[in-house]
Amino acid sequence: MKVLITGGTGLVGVPLSKALASQGHEVTVLTRSGSPRSEGMPGISFVSGDPTRPGHWQKSAAEHDAVINLAGQSIFGRWSDDAKRRIWDSRILTTRSVAEALRQKRDKAAILLSASGVGYYGPRGDEEVDEGGSPGRDFLALLSREWETEAKQAQEAGTRVVLCRFGVVLAASGGALNQMLPAFKVGLGSPLGSGQQWFPWIHVQDLVSALLFLLNKQDLEGPVNLVAPQPVRNRDFTRALAKALRRPHVLPSVPGFMLKLAMGEFSTVLLTGQRAVPKKLLEAGYRFLHPTIEEALHNLLGKGLV
Repeated sequence: MKVLITGGTGLVGVPLSKALASQGHEVTVLTRSGSPRSEGMPGISFVSGDPTRPGHWQKSAAEHDAVINLAGQSIFGRWSDDAKRRIWDSRILTTRSVAEALRQKRDKAAILLSASGVGYYGPRGDEEVDEGGSPGRDFLALLSREWETEAKQAQEAGTRVVLCRFGVVLAASGGALNQMLPAFKVGLGSPLGSGQQWFPWIHVQDLVSALLFLLNKQDLEGPVNLVAPQPVRNRDFTRALAKALRRPHVLPSVPGFMLKLAMGEFSTVLLTGQRAVPKKLLEAGYRFLHPTIEEALHNLLGKGLV
């Protein structure tokens, strides 16, 4: 299968590209410029282009059997109006361009796996939410709704569209976990706010494995939650991370008002969450490699980081 990946040089894109190539697929990574970390890997080639703008790269996309759309600027950080616009445009404009390219495909129907997020559901307290859950109304929920709407435009050409609602991706280097480690390594990790908010997570190996599973699951389309089957509360995640690092866990919670002062609107992401579950994945027969937070953190941090 010929597969094009946007965001292919990022936290998920690099291991995904390597996994696809190792299975014999022809992988093309769309990159703006620079030297990708996976450059030189057998089976992986690169095409230059700005995914937020129409361009020659769209012709290349239309020549592929599948597109995996992972592009998007990180949401972590204080949200100024300008930052929110960059976050929005990096997802909406890219997905619009990808869908437009697939609508131009003239031969057999393609597959589009398009990233989204469980932020689609908005803050939900203790309510367990599967793919049938209604959308929220905050910034991330509105972003996810529009993001998915753009992806669904590819269906006009007969493309099978899977809306991949990611949880927080845990990896040994990079991403959210990498930002937490410095404080936890010196014993300064602590819960955020009440610590009761749910933390929907997924090990990067499971995310890659699940995307490969979805690529080949021809009868699966629409929204799919890509989260571990056992979500945890922020307090329990904090305790598990401290234990994995063999560090003390004695500090009180960081007060919510301090996070709001420091992070502004983004603090709501840290202080609220979703008890999201991967109902569709489990029903389709996917078996998680790392189903519990304790096992996942031990796998990620058990070598060389303690």
